[in-house]
Amino acid sequence: MLQNLNISNLAIVESLDLNLEKGLSVLTGETGAGKSILLTALGLALGDRADASYIRPDCKRAEINLSFDLSDAPAARAWLEENELDADEQCLIRRTIRQDGRSKAYINGHPTTLQSLKHLSSQLVEIHGQHAHLTLLDNEEQRGFLDSYAKNADILAETNQAYLQWRSNFHELQALIKAATELNNQEDLCRYQLNELEQLDLSHYDYAALSAEHTKLANLEQILSVGQTQLDLLSENEQQSANQMVNQSISALSDLSALAGEFEEPNKLLMEAQIQIQEAAQQLRYFLEAQEVDPQRLQVLENQIGIIHNLSRKHQVSPEELPDVAEKLTTQLDSLSHSAERIDELTFLVEQNKKDYFSYAKTLGNKRCQAAIKLSQLISTMIQELGMPQGEFSIAVTPQNIDQPKINGCDKIEFLVSANPGLPLRPLAKVASGGELSRISLAIQVTTSHDKDAPTMIFDEVDSGIGGGIAEIVGQKLRSLGHSAQVLCVTHLPQVASQAHQHLFVYKTSDDALTTSQVKTLSTEQRIEETARMLGGVNITDSTLAHAKEMLMQGIS
Repeated sequence: MLQNLNISNLAIVESLDLNLEKGLSVLTGETGAGKSILLTALGLALGDRADASYIRPDCKRAEINLSFDLSDAPAARAWLEENELDADEQCLIRRTIRQDGRSKAYINGHPTTLQSLKHLSSQLVEIHGQHAHLTLLDNEEQRGFLDSYAKNADILAETNQAYLQWRSNFHELQALIKAATELNNQEDLCRYQLNELEQLDLSHYDYAALSAEHTKLANLEQILSVGQTQLDLLSENEQQSANQMVNQSISALSDLSALAGEFEEPNKLLMEAQIQIQEAAQQLRYFLEAQEVDPQRLQVLENQIGIIHNLSRKHQVSPEELPDVAEKLTTQLDSLSHSAERIDELTFLVEQNKKDYFSYAKTLGNKRCQAAIKLSQLISTMIQELGMPQGEFSIAVTPQNIDQPKINGCDKIEFLVSANPGLPLRPLAKVASGGELSRISLAIQVTTSHDKDAPTMIFDEVDSGIGGGIAEIVGQKLRSLGHSAQVLCVTHLPQVASQAHQHLFVYKTSDDALTTSQVKTLSTEQRIEETARMLGGVNITDSTLAHAKEMLMQGIS
């Protein structure tokens, strides 16, 4: 339960430290006194979005602190333990808002995200706002009430998981089928392009070697002519060859070496040069003798290089990169050829997902039907006590004949009501008046609250549109609810306020500069005065005070 609410510099609240008790606590006060600010503070501390407009004028930041006793909140305690947030018998939540609009949240002193804070707060506090009765007109909200009462969270999660799996596989299957023609065209193109490249004998493909061979054959006539000329100059011409002239120099220097020893070294160098010339001439001779003019081979090479250049331009790559292109096409072709297999696989999965979904959905529908009968009876009894003596409430659970899964099962859930005897049950939105909606909403909230995990419930003027003896019954129901949960209720009805275990009075004070909202816990005498104000307005008579005292004594007895 919520033990303490501490607020600093939030809107018109400068400083507030409020201790709360078990049972039913009511907040009353004049319109505009600041009751809504207290609920705003609770909402902010529990994860609502914040901005700088919440900060009190001339203050740097606003801060809200909540203290919870976890002895009656096992789900919240388990979540804290799971997230290693120092779970014991108490939980402290802190939220700060700065002037730049940024805010920070803490759980037991540890920084946390708003998502985590909301997850925890949903297990601690349940808030029913002023317009809760309007949400009842939405079929999705009606489904949520029924599933919550029936404790369908697990089977609903399994149903929706099966739906999500079916939807994912179904959409992928539809996309593949739609693209089947295009994929076939792509497969044909890939296969054609790959066949073109395979002409190149890619396993032995060497563009550099092909290019070199082509260059040599294309210029072989020049090579042979120049080569033979150079061979003649080196050794074949006996009169003017390099070999002959070096040989003559060696002979002459050998004679001089006998006269001057300095000629021996140059003579050795010339002999070495002669050996090099002879070896070069021999290699050149071997090369020239091995060459053969082959026009057919040249034509083959020209054709092959032409194909290579055409394919290079086509694929916009260099000739050396063509094997890489072929490898990519092979990979792509393999992927495309498996699309048919994937279609078969997905077709099977989609059918299996549908079977799983409809199996879960059937179980979910059965649980809804069983819970709907019980809840309808309970709410019918409650609305009869709340001033609709002939009222009848029913929850219609109608399985829909659908071919494809949808979120949250395949049941149509609708709240039906008959306010007067003899009239058929009709949808809530088409029958109930504003006052009737408020009573039906309160009946649903009170009836289903016993099955909620949150130990603290907050009702913000949910008794609007109700008065007289019905208001007293509402107060009794809320007080009864306070026996098993902590209930906070903002109300303007003295019949409800008189039933409270704790009465909190919200009021404003002001000076020349600022207005401040404050809260105080009323004593029994002060409660009589406040109840009289709620009964009689500005001029409070002795009769009004006596009536207020009687109401209070009856309420707390």
